Amino acid sequence: MINNEANLLSPFTFANGVQLKNRIVMAPMTNFSSHPDGTVTEAEVNYYARRSKGVSMVITACTYVTPNGKGFHGEFAGDRDEMIPSLRQLAKGIKDQGAKAVLQIFHGGRMCPPELVPNGEIVSASDIPAENQDVKPRALTEVEAEEIIQAFGETTRRAIEAGYDGVEIHGANGYLIQQFFSPHSNRREDRFGGSIEKRMTFPLAIVDTVMSVVKEHAKTPFIVGYRFSPEEPETPGITMADTLTLVDALANKGLDYLHVSLSEFFSKPRRGVDDVNKSRIDYLLETINNRVPLIGVGSIYTAEDARKAFATGVPLLAIGRELIIDPDWVQKVAEGREDEIVTKIDKDKQEQLVVPDPLWKAIIHSPGWFPGI
Repeated sequence: MINNEANLLSPFTFANGVQLKNRIVMAPMTNFSSHPDGTVTEAEVNYYARRSKGVSMVITACTYVTPNGKGFHGEFAGDRDEMIPSLRQLAKGIKDQGAKAVLQIFHGGRMCPPELVPNGEIVSASDIPAENQDVKPRALTEVEAEEIIQAFGETTRRAIEAGYDGVEIHGANGYLIQQFFSPHSNRREDRFGGSIEKRMTFPLAIVDTVMSVVKEHAKTPFIVGYRFSPEEPETPGITMADTLTLVDALANKGLDYLHVSLSEFFSKPRRGVDDVNKSRIDYLLETINNRVPLIGVGSIYTAEDARKAFATGVPLLAIGRELIIDPDWVQKVAEGREDEIVTKIDKDKQEQLVVPDPLWKAIIHSPGWFPGI
């Protein structure tokens, strides 16, 4: 870990020996821009390449591990070996610019649009619909849950074969892995449900499977990270206390990093802890206690925002929307041109910013998502 005055552009080395050239990572963001068959588009590769020069590591948008896990229109696929050339194209686009390429792997569970999955059948841990959604998912059988766990391993093997430097297991943002951990979406009475320990069975089994695949197939050190959301608004739902229990278990798994999903870096817990004035990041760092690096994230736009975030003790920082607004953010900080950093999206600069049409339309038509819209 690093001290409070750490230079955000200093190198960082994971426990497995992989070195990052600085502490700034591109956060995973859905871009809606792949072909309908799940292969990446040229526009998508160009978008990533444009943002891969300054940052040390790029975490891609999520890629689905089974056909019934596709969560977004225009999402790229990792569910079959035929996708390896497509995945390789994206990894090369990122790595050629000097950043490490990390493939985020996921299953959408009950959040998948019915029109994107076979027979329109939505699956989850239990048959509980998401709040404000009418679609009732079908509860996965134990055998099916096991098959999905193995599918995460198979997609990891494909990532290795496609030349990625690592994978990030997407256990955040209400998707299937989180659905198994959440008391809202998991009402099972088998080994995958019930107590918090049983609700951790599915996520921890995925971690174990991915790690064993890496051990078997990776010829060089390969990064494995895990992303999580600290709380859910629903009752029952994941509390900060639940997440600290999960994080405590994850911190002992030999992962290369944990990555919290936050919209605001300094946000405070909603419930489940004594001191709600202490930030979620502070609670997480305290629980992790230097066992594994934590990537922080959430509305970091200026270099000063980044410095304040690093002052908490996080060793790595992910930046998302700001790298769409200003792909040269890291270079400007490195060259002492912080005052030139752009923090509001310029609606007239889609071409210069190299943003694919579907993502640009989503940004322009979502007031409040990006500063300047």
